[in-house]
Amino acid sequence: MDDTGVPVPIPATVRRIVSLVPSLTESVAATLPGALVGATDWCSHPADLDVVRVRGTKNPDLDAIRRLAPDVVLANAEENRPPDIEALRASGIAVWVTRIETVEEAFTSLERMFAEACRVEPPAWLARAREAWREPHTGPRRTAIVPIWRRPWMVAGRDTFTGDVLRRLGVDNLYAAHPERYPKIPLTELNERRPDLVVLPDEPYAFSASDGPESFPGLTCALVSGRLLTWYGPSLAEAPALLRRALRS
Repeated sequence: MDDTGVPVPIPATVRRIVSLVPSLTESVAATLPGALVGATDWCSHPADLDVVRVRGTKNPDLDAIRRLAPDVVLANAEENRPPDIEALRASGIAVWVTRIETVEEAFTSLERMFAEACRVEPPAWLARAREAWREPHTGPRRTAIVPIWRRPWMVAGRDTFTGDVLRRLGVDNLYAAHPERYPKIPLTELNERRPDLVVLPDEPYAFSASDGPESFPGLTCALVSGRLLTWYGPSLAEAPALLRRALRS
């Protein structure tokens, strides 16, 4: 069964994989590059990825996926829409859905995905990533808000992978208890919370030194890689060290 508890009929040998999640695409490309035959337009890693593109995570080209005749399609409960997943399953295609909201869940989910959905041993980079995150944060803690969009302003709220990554690095999301996962919050309120940090990733909105920090006068802004903050894949091995450096600056 996949992470959502749905039984998935995976063949004994998996030779053709379509990934509908950028971080899973990178994970498979780093582990089984020859098996990856399709990915979304948003799958940017590795940079030289040469597979059939099947549009986006929210609007995949289902007919193109069917034509690729994959042994399994890899999806995610947050990033992909249930109607698309069900339509592929109704076509007789095995769809393995991950659900990842914490760093620990990422390790467990990826290990199961490789063993059960891809029929391979978990890769060495996954063990390195576990080791990279093993040491707990012991220093002082700081508070943060994490905008992910502007016009309107949206932030990371409850039960997000991003929030757990920061928590493990000693940074507590001020909106972690919000009832929504990605709430819309007025800019005036964001500034009034007076966090220790405003964490500005470069995706999904491409915050930069000239687009974002000017909205938070008097607050410390940290520009970070969205891939390090939100992706669960090979980047997990380098994320702790690089994020600690970015959050200090």
